[in-house]
Amino acid sequence: MQDLWKPTFTAFAAYLKLSRGYSDHTLAAYGSDLEKLPAYLELRNWDFGPERIERFHLDDFIRYLAELGLAARSQARLISALKTYFGFLLDEGKILADPTELIRAPKLGRKIPEVLTYHEIRELLAQIDLSLDHGLRDRALLETLYACGLRVSEATSLKLTNLYLSESFVRVTGKGNKERIVPIGGEAIRHLEIYLEYVRPVIPIKPEAENIVFLNRRGSQLSRVSVFTAVKKYAAAANIKKNVSPHTFRHSFATHLIEGGADLRAVQEMLGHESILTTEIYTHLDTDFLRETIMSYHPMNQR
Repeated sequence: MQDLWKPTFTAFAAYLKLSRGYSDHTLAAYGSDLEKLPAYLELRNWDFGPERIERFHLDDFIRYLAELGLAARSQARLISALKTYFGFLLDEGKILADPTELIRAPKLGRKIPEVLTYHEIRELLAQIDLSLDHGLRDRALLETLYACGLRVSEATSLKLTNLYLSESFVRVTGKGNKERIVPIGGEAIRHLEIYLEYVRPVIPIKPEAENIVFLNRRGSQLSRVSVFTAVKKYAAAANIKKNVSPHTFRHSFATHLIEGGADLRAVQEMLGHESILTTEIYTHLDTDFLRETIMSYHPMNQR
């Protein structure tokens, strides 16, 4: 069964990587989702490839996974992968009609991301031991995450040649290899300069990491897992009970900007969101803040 699907899966992966610039992590997620389909067809004794797939096959497949307990968010991701895959096959002339055309993903509630207050961020950063080389690196990294709202992958792959600290901005390569310019504040610049002057020069740098900003002690590019582990450690030391990850700094960056009155389009540009609808999730405001605002400024509440 897999032999009937493997050639198109291979071609599709190459298309996503070369034409859309998808990361290896995203490619692996697409592959994992798509491979469930031929496995299901084999379970049903349906022995054919993608050219014979019709909508009812996919409806049965999605219903089967839902009955097994696949969450709505995972179903939505799976359907997105199927739509992209069959759209690719249609464009390539491998199929005559798109069987996913009328399939709709389940509606998902808008999940409000976890954010830290400014005080919590300063408390977390204060836990970093600046007498240690890796502490100076971590402080520079986390200051950059918060100052620029970067994804962790964008921070770990940040290049020296994309730092323009004297002009107070960095050039970031985001999803799909799209570049954007993001301003960077003075506090992050100061810690970056300390790291670049005193720590990075004494690391035995591997050839493939010569242009990478943030390195581990062996001279390789810092991994996402290392950043995640460090953030968890510092959050625990600061006695922060929230579920904190590197992405929390990005959420906090956007939320603090919008609460401070920043233009939504400007925040969208800095985050690298294709759609402003993605950015709008950060316009949520704490209900206590709203209540306090009404009680303080509504004329009927003033005495």
